[in-house]
Amino acid sequence: MHMPRPNIVKLAVGKGEGSTLLNAFDKALLEAGIGNLNLIRVSSILPPGCQLKESFDVPPGSLTPTAYGYLMADEPGTRIAAAIGIGFSDGDHGVIMEFSGRCTQEEAEARVRSMVEEAFAMRQKELKAVYVKAIDHVVESKGAVVAAAVLWYEGGVP
Repeated sequence: MHMPRPNIVKLAVGKGEGSTLLNAFDKALLEAGIGNLNLIRVSSILPPGCQLKESFDVPPGSLTPTAYGYLMADEPGTRIAAAIGIGFSDGDHGVIMEFSGRCTQEEAEARVRSMVEEAFAMRQKELKAVYVKAIDHVVESKGAVVAAAVLWYEGGVP
């Protein structure tokens, strides 16, 4: 069976509080705009020719290839962060990296940018552009953060 190859990607981040950790994660997904999708977690390769879009719509319930990092915590006052980074080369595949930790948004951004750079160096590929999106949150009771690269198909699923 041939699986279609996504050709567009967007970066999404969210944070949330809930009565349980799972509800906090769900709230973070909703804030990121991906809470009504069935995320299929993928690893770190951005398909060749994939274009970064600011936004696009995915029908609710869709099986959606997504690389994401997240963190949930229930220690009030704890700062948590998640970041997603994508790197592009010329005409070839790119790389997606995700990070989550107990740190600031800025620290998460720097960490994921460094991870993208290292991934390109390991592949001996020239890095043409890096895009990073991150978020942090100070936990009130039960909190979560998520950062995702959502892959989809221009014009709908083939």
